[in-house]
Amino acid sequence: MNTNTFIKLEYKELIEELKKHCISGLGRAMAEKLKPYKNIEAVKKRLTETSQALKILESTNHVPFDGINDVNIIISKLQKYELLTTKEFMLVTDFLRGCRRLKRFMVNQEYIAPMLSNYAHSLTEYPDVEEEINSMINNGKIVDNATKELSRIRRKKYIIEDRIKGRLNEFISKNKSYVREHIISKREGKFVVSIVASYKNVIQGSIIDQSSKGTTVYIEPKIVTKLNAELSELKLREQQEEYQILSYLTAIIQENAKGMSINIELISQYDLIFAKAKYSSKIKGIEPNINDYGYINIIKGEHFLLEGNCVPLDIHVGKEYKTLVITGPNAGGKTIALKTVGLLTIATQMGLHIKAKEGSEIAIFENIFVDIGDNQSIKNALSTFSSHMKNIADIINKSDKKTLVLFDELGVGTEPNEGANLAIAILEELYYLGCTTVVTTHYADIKEFASVHLDFQNAHMKFNPETLQPLYKLIIGQGGDSNALWISKKMGLKDRVIKRAEKYITTKNYQYKTIKRDENNNKEKEEDMAQVDLRIGDRVKLLDTKESAIVYKEVDKYNNIEVKIGKTFKQINIKRIILEVKRENLYPAGYDFNILFKEFSQRKLEKDIKRGSKKALKKIHKDIKNKRKNDKNKG
Repeated sequence: MNTNTFIKLEYKELIEELKKHCISGLGRAMAEKLKPYKNIEAVKKRLTETSQALKILESTNHVPFDGINDVNIIISKLQKYELLTTKEFMLVTDFLRGCRRLKRFMVNQEYIAPMLSNYAHSLTEYPDVEEEINSMINNGKIVDNATKELSRIRRKKYIIEDRIKGRLNEFISKNKSYVREHIISKREGKFVVSIVASYKNVIQGSIIDQSSKGTTVYIEPKIVTKLNAELSELKLREQQEEYQILSYLTAIIQENAKGMSINIELISQYDLIFAKAKYSSKIKGIEPNINDYGYINIIKGEHFLLEGNCVPLDIHVGKEYKTLVITGPNAGGKTIALKTVGLLTIATQMGLHIKAKEGSEIAIFENIFVDIGDNQSIKNALSTFSSHMKNIADIINKSDKKTLVLFDELGVGTEPNEGANLAIAILEELYYLGCTTVVTTHYADIKEFASVHLDFQNAHMKFNPETLQPLYKLIIGQGGDSNALWISKKMGLKDRVIKRAEKYITTKNYQYKTIKRDENNNKEKEEDMAQVDLRIGDRVKLLDTKESAIVYKEVDKYNNIEVKIGKTFKQINIKRIILEVKRENLYPAGYDFNILFKEFSQRKLEKDIKRGSKKALKKIHKDIKNKRKNDKNKG
């Protein structure tokens, strides 16, 4: 299946709807990769998964996906030998706890969902890893008693901090007149007090920082200098110990990374499967029957993405006939019918339930190709027709009996007669290749072809002729029409125009007229153009020379006729003559028109021959002898 198929059938939009029902980024990432399966056994398995997940949702209020999150990035850090952070360890423990809960839940669903329950046995539990991480990290921080050394360092650190704070509070009390704010601050990791800048030289100590305006300085009084230095040393040792703890825990995750990756894959699958089930519940979907021999039978099917009250589609193809030709008016639902067939087929092959009635059946195809809409490419300088033909040529080259082909308005964009017959040839070729094909068209020739071909079938979209509203209902077994004349009449087109069009459709007997201006009163009048109605013996006038002539040969395929002007015969286009007098008004009934075009001597000779005149026969023999002599001399 090519990219064009996915775009035209709105596959991406369907995936976006599915992703809304995923719990985690794991499931959404899996949905992004979801593509139709081509093997019927794989499709059966995916559909069974969805159906079993739906049963679980219907029997319980809650599936425990709590704590499930995407830890793929964390696992990938291990491959780069990067140290995990405390927050990342918390995510790992949440994930492991979620795996443990989900496994126990799914194992208990064996009765209603045996396949999904069996998957759970492949989930690995890591209670020791969880316990080790939780014993050292809590709320995103390493706990004091993570190790004995860390406990000793932090205990001493807290004692030093208390001493510093005590001395600084005492300092503030004694130097109130110099102090800006009677609180202890921290600058660059050191405890300091804020002093009015003008007294900075009065206080013994080190200036650590100052305010942006320079009115306040932050001083580390001399009385706490040694304690601050000792505190800095303890902090450095604390950092070193925390690093050792994080390294130790990272190594534990590294040792179990392979099993955790398997858990990630399984959890992703579970999330996607239950997303399919939730979507099925939302759309009231069903698990269709499936086959691998090209038979599609959709009963009351609906397009996934159409909102509001949609008219369900009943359509079947691939058993009694391999090609279905759908006709009908524009905006009557033909294209939506095509897209519904295509998207429901793709969805089924992805393991999704479809919006249809029980008993619906979908064929599993290796390829689904479509040609819908305008594929014009400005970049490649292709015309609309050329771009369609390029796509269709690619489709034919890649199609076989495992292919579903969907064509919208096949053959449009060129001269109608050529387009219709080209479309028929294309449909024939796809039929010979064994494809299952659904095509929409306005061409009567394609409809006629389908009506006589034993493996083709006509169908049409119903249309209300009174209200001019499409009914979006497909009727299989007979072709429809575009209702162009009916709609035109409803829109107020004159009856004489409608009748003329009906005549042309039936007989192809076109009557051309030109508008001439009367030289006397300057009024316009119509003059019939001699066309297919002109017959041998009619008198006509040549528009260019104003000469009169007699029709000798009737109109040919190039719209030319041959006329006799005096003793001269001339070929001329019918647009350059007008009818003067019909032959019925010139000659009696049964008149031999050959008389008009033969000389008197020729007519007399033919008459003499018929009555057996010896003189006439001698003349013929003499003419033949002279002709042979002349031919011999020329040779």
